[in-house]
Amino acid sequence: MSMHPLPKQRLWVWFLWLAGFYAVWLWLVAGKGLWSEAVAHWPMALAMAIGSYAAGSTPMGGGTVGFPVLVLLFELPASLGRDFSFAIQSIGMTSASIFILARRQPIAWAILQGAMLGALVGTPLGIFFIAPYIPELWIKLVFAVIWASFGLLHLYRLDEIAGHSGMTEFDENWDFRLGLWLGFLSGATVAAVTGVGIDMVVYSALVLLCRADLKIAIPTSVLIMAYTSVLGVAVKFLSGQGLQGGVFENWLAAAPVVALGAPLGVFIVAKIGRKPTLLVVATLCVGQFIWTLYAERNLLGIAGMLFAIIAVLACLAGFEKLRRWGSELVGEQPPPQQLPSGTAVLSELKER
Repeated sequence: MSMHPLPKQRLWVWFLWLAGFYAVWLWLVAGKGLWSEAVAHWPMALAMAIGSYAAGSTPMGGGTVGFPVLVLLFELPASLGRDFSFAIQSIGMTSASIFILARRQPIAWAILQGAMLGALVGTPLGIFFIAPYIPELWIKLVFAVIWASFGLLHLYRLDEIAGHSGMTEFDENWDFRLGLWLGFLSGATVAAVTGVGIDMVVYSALVLLCRADLKIAIPTSVLIMAYTSVLGVAVKFLSGQGLQGGVFENWLAAAPVVALGAPLGVFIVAKIGRKPTLLVVATLCVGQFIWTLYAERNLLGIAGMLFAIIAVLACLAGFEKLRRWGSELVGEQPPPQQLPSGTAVLSELKER
């Protein structure tokens, strides 16, 4: 039996990136005298030690932890949480992406390329024309609802999702168009509003619709979130918007942690499996939803909390619809049978 050699890893590329990043960071804290700022924001570095591991080992960006820590725990504006998510993922998710590419891990390239092109258009449109008009409370709710539904999906479908092997490739052009629409719509909405989420959308399509192995779906989701985060930061700076006050100080403390933490998540999860980490993170996603409803109970009222719960159920219904569509496309279950026409019934009776 012939054995195919494994693709040669090029980890020196990742080490070169790390050296460049830490050189810039040391120049900032030592050369520019910002060490006291970094030390003063050590709680964010501690939080992102967990967040960066999740970023590299799950389809949820580091902002999934950074956003609720800043907004719910530190009670800072949701728009600051969004900008911090973009900024910190530009380091952590980029570091994890370079590590993934250097290790030659399998990627769903057609969908990824389509999503990158879609995000290139959708994310700036969302930053300019959608995000500025979303109230702070609604930014919190959008984040809370989407991640709660994603967490619940994994709590009751994890065995099935983790059981996929390989990937259903319908057609490269079809995959590219799917990625294009996913990147455009999620870049313009959830990513532009919360700073995270495009990775979750692409991942969901891969595991539910394409029946992709987690070893393919998660690295692909990491790459699209890294790309969108860098794009988001670039758009904000080039347009003159800049980032919210307080983002840089928290970034300065957390960046050296996530540069190593996210790739560490990629490495460790390959040894221990993805299910335990996904279960923990899924539980945290549901927990932050409950926390958000409790923290904002006075503003939301009973009606607002019910609306949020209904929104979670609606997202779950969307996930299930995607799953059923994927089953039909690969022939796992036949489409619903249509009732026979009246003519067909009469013909059958005559034959009898």
